[in-house]
Amino acid sequence: MAQKDTRQQAMDILNNNVIGTLATVNNSKPHSRYMTFFHDGFTLYTATSKKTHKTEDVEANPNAHVLIGYEGEGFGDQYLEIEGKISESDDENLKEKVWNDKLDGWFDGPDDPDLLILKIDPDHVRVMNTKGEEPKTVDL
Repeated sequence: MAQKDTRQQAMDILNNNVIGTLATVNNSKPHSRYMTFFHDGFTLYTATSKKTHKTEDVEANPNAHVLIGYEGEGFGDQYLEIEGKISESDDENLKEKVWNDKLDGWFDGPDDPDLLILKIDPDHVRVMNTKGEEPKTVDL
């Protein structure tokens, strides 16, 4: 029962938040940036340009760390820590699936040649900062 509750807490966080930080590795050092995330289960997707440095980071080292869900209210705000591997996708069907109006300012549409989808397959998901409780690991 507890794992079901933890999975549901984690899914609620993903369903209610789209902005988070994506950390990649650049020259053996972490590099974080805010990204807009979409999800299918616990698999995350984010759109980026083929011209960004994060594509170079991913090609050199596919390890990633994502923080998503913190609302800025202070102690007790739940959020997720997600560790996983990133892969790049140029798949047209995936671009169509991920595309939404929030991407309009950066891309001309799902067929924009610079649009690249980063897929984060999680290895580890933890629900963090639940007031008075230890972090909880989600069984994947």
